[in-house]
Amino acid sequence: MLTNSKTFFGTSLLSLLLILQVLCGYAQQHTLKVMTYNMHHANPPSKPELIDMQAIAKVINSYQPDLVALQEVDVNNRRSGESLDQAAELGKLTGMEHFFVKGIDYEGGAYGIAVLSRFPILKVDSLKLPMDQNSGGEPRVLAVITVETANGDSLLFACTHLDLKEENRMLQANAITAKFKDTLLPVIIGGDFNAKPGSDVINHFDEHFKRSSVPGVAAFTIPEKQPNREIDFIMYKPKDAFKPVKHEVVKEPYASDHLPVYVEFAYK
Repeated sequence: MLTNSKTFFGTSLLSLLLILQVLCGYAQQHTLKVMTYNMHHANPPSKPELIDMQAIAKVINSYQPDLVALQEVDVNNRRSGESLDQAAELGKLTGMEHFFVKGIDYEGGAYGIAVLSRFPILKVDSLKLPMDQNSGGEPRVLAVITVETANGDSLLFACTHLDLKEENRMLQANAITAKFKDTLLPVIIGGDFNAKPGSDVINHFDEHFKRSSVPGVAAFTIPEKQPNREIDFIMYKPKDAFKPVKHEVVKEPYASDHLPVYVEFAYK
């Protein structure tokens, strides 16, 4: 009986330790919430003369993301208001830090991309993306921030908006993957890539990043009503750094001509 008791208690103790290990593993898991949104300079397609910052902020706040990649952002230009810095205003309306990168000068101000972060921004960086000067394309940029996440680790979060011209998109895709080729930190990038799954551009990114969306499953993001193609993506590297546990195209047809993409990642 004594031997059996020892065996029983030893087995129970081993089982308890295994349970504790599992629970500790779950306790070490964190959720990272990310959104990418082509915000159409806060101009609802149904109201061409209106700038509705509250509508964009409402979409973002309804999901409470930790990181947001924003495209088509106006800063202090006549189209949206010479005193309106849309990146800073969204920072205030969402309670997040912001970083804006100008793509072009526009109507006395600037037009470009921005990122929002609920985490402290440790460092900012940007890259002017290449283009064929004879293509008639529009200059495009990459915005990058280094943030400290809830578990104290650092990662890079980036935003981009690739050109409409195919030849420029490939140049820009190569520049972006080269930018992050040797980084030691995990990278998440969100944006409007102006390219569909299966295109040369997205195939190139797939060689270096993993998309949060499920291959072969339609996740159309444009137009805002009856969407018929997927050109907005969230990608990450290395491929084992994060595990997507939710990928949602937000069905909000008023605020912009794109539907935002919201993703939840599990990470340790």
